[in-house]
Amino acid sequence: MIKHIVLFKLKGFETTEEKVEKLHELKISFDELSGKIPVIRSIRAGINCNPAEAFDLALEVEVETMEDLETYAKHPAHQAVVKVLTPHKEDRSCVDYVF
Repeated sequence: MIKHIVLFKLKGFETTEEKVEKLHELKISFDELSGKIPVIRSIRAGINCNPAEAFDLALEVEVETMEDLETYAKHPAHQAVVKVLTPHKEDRSCVDYVF
């Protein structure tokens, strides 16, 4: 099994409320991928509740193989979420590991 963990820092919001709204939209969009991409074994997105930390959103995805991870990354449903996220992405950090 492969665990794919991604952290995102967002930018470009005039108010905290706008940022929180976008974070909730992204969380729901990521969570809903489980029913759309068959290779996903588990997916969970979470909004950082500690404002002192650098990243705003965490994503954890489990798939069987690295090939499945590539399938997930290229899937149109995932690409649709990426399209919504990209204009707001200031930073991204990622780790993939076998467990």
